Amino acid sequence: MEDVSLITAIAIALGLAAAGGFLARALRLSPVVGYLAAGLLISPVTPGYRADPAAIQQLAAIGVIFLMFGVGLHFNLRDLLAVRTIAVPGAIIQVIAATAVGAGIGLAFGLSWREALVLGLAISIASTIILIRTLEDRGLMGTVHARVVIGWLIAQDIITVVTLAMLPTLGHGENGPLWQNVAFALGRGAVFVTIMLVIGARLLPLLLSLVARTGSRELFVLAFVAAALGIATSAAAFGLSIALGAFIAGVAVSETETSHQVAADVVPLRDAFAVLFFVSVGMLLDPDVVRANPGLFLAVLASVLFVNAAIAFLVAAVFPFPGRTALVVGAGLAQLGEFTFIVGSEGVRDGLMSDETYAIILAVAAISIVLNPFAFATLDAVEGILRRLGPLWRFVDRQGEIPEPQIPRSGHVVIIGYGRVGELTGHALAQLGIPFAVVEVDLERARALNAAGIPAIWGDAGTREVLERCAIEHARAVCVTVPDESTAFVATATARALNPAVPILVRARTGGEIRPLRELGANEVVVPEYEGGLEIMRQALVALGFDPQEALHLSNAVRDIHYQAEAYDHPI
Repeated sequence: MEDVSLITAIAIALGLAAAGGFLARALRLSPVVGYLAAGLLISPVTPGYRADPAAIQQLAAIGVIFLMFGVGLHFNLRDLLAVRTIAVPGAIIQVIAATAVGAGIGLAFGLSWREALVLGLAISIASTIILIRTLEDRGLMGTVHARVVIGWLIAQDIITVVTLAMLPTLGHGENGPLWQNVAFALGRGAVFVTIMLVIGARLLPLLLSLVARTGSRELFVLAFVAAALGIATSAAAFGLSIALGAFIAGVAVSETETSHQVAADVVPLRDAFAVLFFVSVGMLLDPDVVRANPGLFLAVLASVLFVNAAIAFLVAAVFPFPGRTALVVGAGLAQLGEFTFIVGSEGVRDGLMSDETYAIILAVAAISIVLNPFAFATLDAVEGILRRLGPLWRFVDRQGEIPEPQIPRSGHVVIIGYGRVGELTGHALAQLGIPFAVVEVDLERARALNAAGIPAIWGDAGTREVLERCAIEHARAVCVTVPDESTAFVATATARALNPAVPILVRARTGGEIRPLRELGANEVVVPEYEGGLEIMRQALVALGFDPQEALHLSNAVRDIHYQAEAYDHPI
């Protein structure tokens, strides 16, 4: 019966999370808000169905592993090094200052110095996932401002990893001087990281390559999951957290030649278990605790929304970057997320933080996630106020604006996806002198295109703000060439909503997608598989002695028949 109740709890938790995430996205909020709300609905503090917190949290622990494994797997040292002059020192100064403010708040409300310190650490760290989602929604991905703030948060990730290594020592300060405990923890962490990275560099490529040669995706997924869990749990032998172990496992796997396939396969696992992690966090939300501690709640909330943002803005303003960059950094750090939850939960596990204080942090994090998009919406108004202050803005903006991709404003073609198909289209347009702009989800490819003089924006093509930044409402045509069918569907619908008259040409993966794509607004749908077959048929007829013109007519006739059959007769 316990197994049945666990399955029921998981089913209800995931179902409510899906509904909450959908509603949050409809309201243009982070899906994390919906997941937290789902957890609150099935928590002990709300009436109705109550899930077993222990059962959900056991699975949520796996969610922490996959979250941190994904962070390590996508850890991009090059992005950090590209903006290291501002991101590394800026993040260090900001985290220290924000931690000091948070710890001061904790001490002022009677917390012990250890609990106050963990409170400060937890609220000094912003969420990379939530930040990137907001940047995509605002059409800022690919700008210098986005590169700086993302690099800043990567530096924060490193600081968090070090923090996770030191946290267990704070609970045992009576066993020796604190500095000695911290030194031992960092030493253990350094030994663990060295051993695991050496093993990863030598054994993991061999293991994953051997499994990949079997051709079994099932075995491949099993191999890297076993490696990730093994490395993560082995961290406990060094007195470290599994979250730190999972991060190191991700970094180790990222150095292998199979890392791209691992990244593709780990996403469904990470997303499913991470949702349970956020639901489990939502189950710990307790409005009664907030009502019982309004002063601490409001002080921590003000620190995150205003003090953290001000610290980040002032620190960024010291460096020679555009004033807009400092504003984006300030807005981007006015929120909390997954690392806050992990640091807080580790603090509770190590006996450093009470459940009540953790509940306060969770409530503040949830509100900050909801409000963060509005912080970005106020950037123009805040910049206008600062400009009127004259000398202050001239100091902040002494670098001046760095040129961004020059996107055509009208009469151009928007190419969504610049792989092999999109590149052929772009090459033809360039030869004919027709202006075009590219929307590309691959950051490195977008940068390479901009460096080559091809205006490209990095972002989600299904996002209204990204397509608006391409001036799609004044575009001459839209070519959707991405191979992913879900992206093609969403991009087609969004493009049609923004420009009801523009011709939209879409690449489809299969014939079954022709009809739904046309219903979403595509004028023409091309199936590469069909086109390849038709071209082989035409050339075969010519090789057999048929007149080339007759072969072309026959090929066109077969094409019309086939596409019409799929468009009108194929079931959705």
